[in-house]
Amino acid sequence: MHDAPEGVRGKRLRLPLGLATEFRLRVDERNADMRHVMITMAALWAFAGTAAHAQIKGDAKRGAENYRACVACHSLETGSHLTGPSLAGLWGRKAGHADGFVRYSKGLKAADFKWDENTLNAWLANPRAMIPGTYMVFRGVDNERARADLVAFLAIAMAPGGAKAVVEQKLVPHEYVRGQKPSPLNSAPAATQVTKIRHCRDSYFVTTADGTETPFWEMNVRLKLDSTDNGPAAGKPVIHGAGMGGDRVSIIFSSLKEITRFISEAC
Repeated sequence: MHDAPEGVRGKRLRLPLGLATEFRLRVDERNADMRHVMITMAALWAFAGTAAHAQIKGDAKRGAENYRACVACHSLETGSHLTGPSLAGLWGRKAGHADGFVRYSKGLKAADFKWDENTLNAWLANPRAMIPGTYMVFRGVDNERARADLVAFLAIAMAPGGAKAVVEQKLVPHEYVRGQKPSPLNSAPAATQVTKIRHCRDSYFVTTADGTETPFWEMNVRLKLDSTDNGPAAGKPVIHGAGMGGDRVSIIFSSLKEITRFISEAC
């Protein structure tokens, strides 16, 4: 079951259409990981299918406008991971290996390529076609020109010092560099600093540092963690409104153990 396809064993696969990158596929009959082979092959075909598109010269300024769609999930600040990993310094680095980010799919962690204009072009065209099973929900950019523009912007933004460069070149405002990173919670005012939470029947009663106790239906309360430096101080969870009607809230803790420590069952 580990036999390589006829004509593949020990040979070099060269991508068509002038794509410079070469991938060497070696299959050992005794211990080849066929899952890794299939992921590699999927990536190879994705590169080949978008190689012609990568020849379009992109415009970084137009690409900066397209980058707005990426801000919801990515930051350009080093180590600042949101839904997706920080993009800081990833240009030229191996895919699936951003320091401190642990939510990569198995396929992306197993992929054997680096981020450059060709691999990014293939990825942005259709992430799921390139890496089956990826967790990235973004469907891709169909328009070749828009994709080339975005890659041109990312070539600057993902390079070392890219966050500073894109702001200095007036490609994006500083807010884009931060992404949708929450505001720091370690200096919350008394009205949002939680001191006690009691649960009674179908309700939470939340007491804040200003002495106010407010009841909430239990289905309208979300208990969350922010264990980063951006999160609340230890022992000082924070309550935030989470709905336009004011009846839904999130309570953010600095660690998992604080949740059981703060909540008691009492009517």
